[in-house]
Amino acid sequence: MTQDEMKKAVAQAAVDYIKPKLEKDSIVGVGTGSTANFFIDALAEIKHLFDGAVASSDATAERLHQHGIPVYDLNNVLDIEVYVDGADEFDPRLNLVKGGGGALTREKIVAAVAKEFVCIVDSSKQVDLLGAFPLPVEVIPMARSQVARELVKMDGMPVWRENFVTDNGNLILDVHDLEIINPKALERELNNIVGVVTNGLFANRGADVVLMGTEDGVQTLTL
Repeated sequence: MTQDEMKKAVAQAAVDYIKPKLEKDSIVGVGTGSTANFFIDALAEIKHLFDGAVASSDATAERLHQHGIPVYDLNNVLDIEVYVDGADEFDPRLNLVKGGGGALTREKIVAAVAKEFVCIVDSSKQVDLLGAFPLPVEVIPMARSQVARELVKMDGMPVWRENFVTDNGNLILDVHDLEIINPKALERELNNIVGVVTNGLFANRGADVVLMGTEDGVQTLTL
């Protein structure tokens, strides 16, 4: 089974998982990235069962629109029944690293609002310890160099993601070589650096369930 086949299988598993939870007035939060795109394509088959979606990026909103799924501004909805998104890494405690696609801030906001966070991944994303994937940090443009210096003090190696601007008009520093022993504490510490919008650790609000595509089918992982 190819990686794309695993992604497609786990996307369908996510639709099957959330389907019983949906009602006519339900709002679904939708993430960003290749696995999330497969989810959107599968979600379109049951769009008659829920009201609409909140998108975590402009690209996701466009794909939802293409499938005829209404997209709402988060400010105009009361709650989100479930949020479905991928990840770049996840550990045994269902802490995540996200942001490879640069949508981490909006993804984190939607995840915070959602009643349940379902993470969909293929088995290549499973790790014992987070940190092999560079940790994205979204920064205000004028603070890029200052934040980078602070990250170096934390023994990280920040690399500016050149020629990339987030949907929020900000920049991304991808931080290599961080030891992520305590994801919750590090998430808070990074967010306290002046000029940081947020970082790609989803630990204080991690996944509630991970659906993982493998060669042998989709596994459901919970704490």
